[in-house]
Amino acid sequence: MNHNEPYSDEYLKDILSSVKTIAMVGASPDKTKFSYGVLRVLHETGYNMIPVNPRPDITEIRGLKVYPDLKAIDKPVDMVEVFRKPEDLYSIAEEAIAINAKVLWGQIGVINHDAAKLAEEAGLKVVMNRCPKIELFRPFWKPRLDLKI
Repeated sequence: MNHNEPYSDEYLKDILSSVKTIAMVGASPDKTKFSYGVLRVLHETGYNMIPVNPRPDITEIRGLKVYPDLKAIDKPVDMVEVFRKPEDLYSIAEEAIAINAKVLWGQIGVINHDAAKLAEEAGLKVVMNRCPKIELFRPFWKPRLDLKI
């Protein structure tokens, strides 16, 4: 896939409607950080969120257990969402492949074509330089209004 071209609405819709569990690498407990806001909205929308942060003093974010890395997660992960530097994406792609994730998603500004190629060759769908929180509010998306808040 050419990640320099816009993703089709159908491609993004398929990902966001099929994933249930999202591991967020680079999750922060700081409410002023963009990653916290994205985690909050995705969690409140009904996704099972798994915060990933290697700092030992961060054990919980929004009542969710924090894992130090992807391999420490003890349940299946559908999507790995990345709030890290672009150069970190390759090693995170390797970890996403190792845990059998289905999607590797790089946040806005997180672009690494070698990581995308690696993940796609392993069968993962890849999105880079996009935010799932923003994509949820695009016209093609129908909110899951049956969920309790």
